[in-house]
Amino acid sequence: MQTIRADIVIIGSGVGGSAVAHQLAGTGARILILERGDFLPNEPQNSDAEAVFRQARYRTREEWQDAGGARYRPGQYYYVGGHTKFYGTAMFRFRTQDFEATTIDGAPSPAWPVGYQDLAPHYAEAERLYGVRGQSGLDPTEPPRAAFPHAAIPHEPTIAALAGRFGAQGLHPFPMPSAVDFGDGGACRRCGACDAFACRFGAKGDAETRVLRPLLAHPDVRLERRAEVTRLIADAQGHRIVAAEVRRDGAMLRVEAPLFVLSAGAINSALILLRSACEAAPDGIANRSGVVGRHLMNHHLTGLMGVDPLARNDTKFPKTLSVNDFYDGLPGDSDARGNIQMLGNIQGPMIRAAYPAMPGFLADWLGRHSVDVLAMSEDTPDPDSRVRLLDGDRVEVDYRPGGASAHDRFVRHVKGVLRRAGFPLVLRHGFGIQAPSHQCGTVRMGDDPATSALNALCRAHDHPNLYVVDGGFFPSSAALNPALTIAAQALRVGAHLRGMRATLGHAA
Repeated sequence: MQTIRADIVIIGSGVGGSAVAHQLAGTGARILILERGDFLPNEPQNSDAEAVFRQARYRTREEWQDAGGARYRPGQYYYVGGHTKFYGTAMFRFRTQDFEATTIDGAPSPAWPVGYQDLAPHYAEAERLYGVRGQSGLDPTEPPRAAFPHAAIPHEPTIAALAGRFGAQGLHPFPMPSAVDFGDGGACRRCGACDAFACRFGAKGDAETRVLRPLLAHPDVRLERRAEVTRLIADAQGHRIVAAEVRRDGAMLRVEAPLFVLSAGAINSALILLRSACEAAPDGIANRSGVVGRHLMNHHLTGLMGVDPLARNDTKFPKTLSVNDFYDGLPGDSDARGNIQMLGNIQGPMIRAAYPAMPGFLADWLGRHSVDVLAMSEDTPDPDSRVRLLDGDRVEVDYRPGGASAHDRFVRHVKGVLRRAGFPLVLRHGFGIQAPSHQCGTVRMGDDPATSALNALCRAHDHPNLYVVDGGFFPSSAALNPALTIAAQALRVGAHLRGMRATLGHAA
């Protein structure tokens, strides 16, 4: 088996892994990034809803199964830049209260071992790194912050009218913070294919475009593509990680380093740790507490289509509007709470991918005559909501969402808001774990090694040279898109490791 050596190995090139690499470049350490996918091809199908949704052209062909044994192709995208290649550009800071303990309908979400003040400077750095656009001072739940690095993307006419109708109801709509290279000289063409599509023009603030491409010009940063990490290998005492086993183009490699950063996504990072079970760690690496693979969360996500038969929606980039007036609860129902933001343009093929029996002409008509909103609520952690490895390396995702009733009450309220905004028909569609775009919680961090896998800097309690930096470290999910929080914590972890650069060979 061929052996490759580096000073720092980063597993995964998404928002977490790339941010750690950004901090460590220039330390003199040889950084090796392992990505199981390849560069996403730039081709016309990138922006073709038929190809992306109905044909699932870019989705992995691997299969997982649910707790009942039903098998499915998950909404996983394995490319350089990770899921940010297809995300909707939303880059929210978590609210101050999101780091505190809470309950939803009696189900607890624990406090984080860090607070907003710990992440605030790294949030600002992440916003600069990704070119986030927004406007401060309008969101009633906004935490303390300075101005955004770039002005907000202006509303198109239909969305501007919707913002006015929300305001007439006493709400406080604000520009959604978005990572898009927009404006004079910017790459964005408002092509109409952004959320859930890859950008053909390099305008989306994804991890490849904004972080990795510049890093690869650095002589000490190396990217290995089509390099799938199958497991981590510990020393005989089970204390330090000494190598990663990698499958690349049908051959097996051994990659050795003094320091490992695992950033493969919440589900796949948990699977790698579980697959790494050995005599010294029979339940998996970093799993003395038994929490690895457990507490899987994914947000409650419901799409709402406000249909107006008399109005056509020609908006090209709708994700410029958000509402947080109900983030801390509805009047008289503090548990029914969450964020409202725009979905990307809903097109006929997207609808038919979810409802194949719907006639094409009807799906196309609904897409043209709807304004599309996402209602997002917090998913509470449940230890029985988990990822398992079954015989034959089969993957089971036994997802048990918490707070579903509270989310349903919130959605019913948002439907009323849309009706009062002038939409006589409001349709709803729920997004489940088959599309785990906000997956988190499977390698949770905390102060107690008995109930968590990682400390407040994402270092494994059991292994002093292993860090896990992706949505898996979340103790709770909050009710906002996770990308910016992952990036901020990854920058924080990277800054910590950079401060140890003189002893990176003896990481502790």
